[in-house]
Parts: sequence; C-alpha cells; structure tokens
Amino acid sequence: MRLKITHRTEYRYDAPVQYLLQRLRLLPASGSTQTVLSWALNIEGAREEVRFVDHFGNDTRLLSVEGERDFITVEAAGEVVTRDTAGVSGPHQGFAPLWLFGHETPLTTIGSGIRELAASIGKGTDIERLHRLMAVIGERVAYTPGTTNAATPAEEALALKTGVCQDHSHIFAATARALGFPARYVSGYLMMDTAVEQAASHAWVEAHVQGLGWVAFDAANGISPDERYVRVATGRDYRDATPVSGIRLGQAEEQLAVTVTVEQ
Repeated sequence: MRLKITHRTEYRYDAPVQYLLQRLRLLPASGSTQTVLSWALNIEGAREEVRFVDHFGNDTRLLSVEGERDFITVEAAGEVVTRDTAGVSGPHQGFAPLWLFGHETPLTTIGSGIRELAASIGKGTDIERLHRLMAVIGERVAYTPGTTNAATPAEEALALKTGVCQDHSHIFAATARALGFPARYVSGYLMMDTAVEQAASHAWVEAHVQGLGWVAFDAANGISPDERYVRVATGRDYRDATPVSGIRLGQAEEQLAVTVTVEQ
C-alpha cells in the first residue's frame, strides 16, 4: 500500500522563547515492512545541525532555532510503500542488544497490577499468549483521550482502566517482559479507516518471539499491524521513541497543536 503522510507540529508561546535544541524522530526508515519513497522535513526558522542514527537504530535529527520566537512549526511529509507481513518485522538488529528490551523502565515498571495481568494470560504457544495479552488489555483498558499523559506509567494506566495507545503499549510491553519476552515500543503512523486526519501519531509494541523475531501487537486496536501502519522509531518506551522533543530557554507557557494526515 502506498501511503502519503504529513506530520505537522505547531508550538505557540505566550512570550518569546529561545529554543536551544529540537530532537526529531519523524523519519520512517526502509525495512522488511516498508520502503520509503520520499521524505522531507521543514522547520520554520531553524537550521539542521546533526543527522544521525541513535543507539536504537532510529533516524534522528538535532536542530537549533536562532533568535527569540513566539512560535515554531515543524512539518514532515513524504510517501511510503508498506507491506503486510502479519506483524512480523524479522530478526533483531541494531546497536542495542536484545537483552536490553527485557528490562523495565520508569514508564514500564512491573508492579502488582502487571504481575496479576501476566498471571492471568495462562498457557499456550508464545504467539497465542501474546495475542491473548493484547485482547485482555483491550478489554480492561478503555481508549479514552485526556485521562492520562506522557508521564503516566503502565501500572497507573492499568489501575485507571483507561488511556490511549501509548498506555496500551506501555502495559503490553511491561507485561510481555514479565512473561519473559523482550519487548519494544514502536511509534509511527496509522491510516485509520474512519478519518484521514489524526490528533497525534500512533504507538504499538513488538515482542521478540523465538524463531520469528520481532512480532508487532497493537493493543489499542486489537490487531497485529498490517499495511496501514508506518514504523518510525523504536525504544524501550515512549521516551526512547518520542517523535518530537526539545530543550528551550524561557519562562513562557507552551501550547502544542499536532496534526497527522495519513492517506492512501
């Protein structure tokens, strides 16, 4: 499937600020599930400083903004051809060792709630257990925007029984690790059947299964990602794979507006 993607992030401030650094992980990379045909990045008032591949294998850019500003606009756009591989992206590669994805993080701490969820999955093949985990998370945690934020850990979202795709992914990653599977957080884009424009990018999880490699699970939608999904970045949790982050100098309040368009 050939997908056209535009990711626009607008920052507005109630007083001028000086941005020191802006880190972007908006660039899909060609791989077993997708081929990037074109990709362009534009930041109004900024200049590119460094482009590199980080230790998780993500194409990353560091940019700086010169002079005081009361708004900054980041826009990424391009086309990607995707393939349905039943969620399988293949063997582990990259600089980060596989064992690193078996360790918990502050956002994926394994507490009593995660342990109880892991114990409820029961027996079966690796794939059966992971699909069952995905289904149980979808049943227990309702998709409700605005009830959590980027700093909400998996245990808290599980106890609240509500959240968004980021929370579903953190809960899945933490529980998969409790079950003995290395797991990694994936940020990217999804072509939804009901809308072209979205309020944010999407997130899901890949678990490493012996004999298959990395296999993807989207607990928010209850499926293994297909050709509607575009991979952008991976890491142990959201903080490792966040699409846009930065450091600014100034006391102004920030208002953020994100628009993601994905169309065939």
